[in-house]
Amino acid sequence: MKKPMGFGEFVALIALLMATVAFSVDAMLPVLLPINADLAPGAPQAGHAVITLFMAGLGLGTFVMGPLSDALGRRRVILAGIAVYMLAALAAALAQDMTTLLVARFVQGLGASAPRVVAQALVRDLYSGRMMARVLSFAVTIFTLVPAVAPLIGDTLTGLFGWRAIFWAFVLFGAIAALWIALRRAETLPPESRRALSPGALGQALVIVLSHPRVRLYLAALTFSFTIMLMWISSVAPIFARDFDRAESFPLWFALAALLSAPSSLINARLVLRLGMARLIGASLMVQMLASLIALAGFGLDLPIAGFALFFGFMLVQFAAHGFLIGNLHALALEPMGHVAGMTASVMGGVSTVGAALLAWGLGILHPGSPAYLALTSLVCLILALSSMAWARRTG
Repeated sequence: MKKPMGFGEFVALIALLMATVAFSVDAMLPVLLPINADLAPGAPQAGHAVITLFMAGLGLGTFVMGPLSDALGRRRVILAGIAVYMLAALAAALAQDMTTLLVARFVQGLGASAPRVVAQALVRDLYSGRMMARVLSFAVTIFTLVPAVAPLIGDTLTGLFGWRAIFWAFVLFGAIAALWIALRRAETLPPESRRALSPGALGQALVIVLSHPRVRLYLAALTFSFTIMLMWISSVAPIFARDFDRAESFPLWFALAALLSAPSSLINARLVLRLGMARLIGASLMVQMLASLIALAGFGLDLPIAGFALFFGFMLVQFAAHGFLIGNLHALALEPMGHVAGMTASVMGGVSTVGAALLAWGLGILHPGSPAYLALTSLVCLILALSSMAWARRTG
């Protein structure tokens, strides 16, 4: 008789599923320049889209994976999503031109949305209250290590076998996750608890979210904040290589930045009850703006302070600020939406991810990336996010 899955094994499985997106993005960072040089040597901006189109597919999938799993069951949707993810990774590994690779990355993002969204539903099916929070806390603790190690994995595989090896690693990652679920995780949503798929309900939730003035403005602030993070993720490796000649050491610097900025979410959790979400968001945006202004002046005017130390400090501020923004903005937007909070969360995640991916893609097309351009685009997005927050406060 098969031994039931224990608590520790379940936490490890949830952490693996939650890590799908982070691994699929961060492991790609050291290989963007080799891919660009191989498939699109005359278009230095093309590598940028390898990240942003994956995120666009992820955002679109976020809309539907939750409702699909409510109707069809958790295992079926996760396994189907992982199958799509693996097939797209295989297509990317075999791609002979940039267009094929980008289409494959978009489809891979669609597939990755299943484990990203449905993993939380698995936890909700089995646990509630403090136990649910405990499972997610353990899983998130493991998950936070992924951005630190994923670029090292991508860099090592590329150095040994070439850039296509990272996509074979994604196939292996998907196979491990699929086998683990298929062999060890029973269905958590019985047929009698399932709900019929209702596209109309999703459309109605989208209308409700976009027609509520304050929620719409919080969604705008969330989208602009997420755009900054996507601009950084898709630009930082090429900037390390081109502007600072640190391509080889980039994975180590990125790991250091990820580890140093990781505690920001824990600090936010301790401060939010005392200071409130809006105040922490406003303070974080102002600190980011100050850092962006200093970086823009330094790199734009070629001042003596312009150098790697300034850029790395700028990077740390932007990464750490993420921990004070995303969760708080989601929570503020969900406050007036209690009656449709679950569907609103799907809509918020989908709209902000797709919107940020498209904005970051467009900004990436305009310029291949430099410290000054990254500071300028960050500053513009921060002004728009802060304006949205101020407008929302007046509306409220």
